Amino acid sequence: QVHLVESGGGLVQPGGSLRLSCATSESMFSITVMGWYRQVPGKERELVTIITSSGTIKYADSVKGRFTISSDNSDNTMYLQMNGLKPEDTAVYYCYINTLGRSFWGQGTQVTVSS
Repeated sequence: QVHLVESGGGLVQPGGSLRLSCATSESMFSITVMGWYRQVPGKERELVTIITSSGTIKYADSVKGRFTISSDNSDNTMYLQMNGLKPEDTAVYYCYINTLGRSFWGQGTQVTVSS
């Protein structure tokens, strides 16, 4: 059973920063793709950023230059550094991995950007 445990969400003012963490029970070396998605009520889940095992990184246009994905192979954790947050970034954020052809999701963490 693969587990993904997210943390780091919360309330932040516009222009502020947050760092989300996603700890996985899987070794980073077995993961083909990992990333972050987000969802607001009434809308489909959308891609924020993904990184492949070959090092290719993709960001949604709406977060380019503000968000950064990274990982720490020593403790099987990936991160999403979010700077310059805007109210439209408000959503539930989900981490995602694909390993050995199977996809897994975190439980989601709420990010609210509001003054």
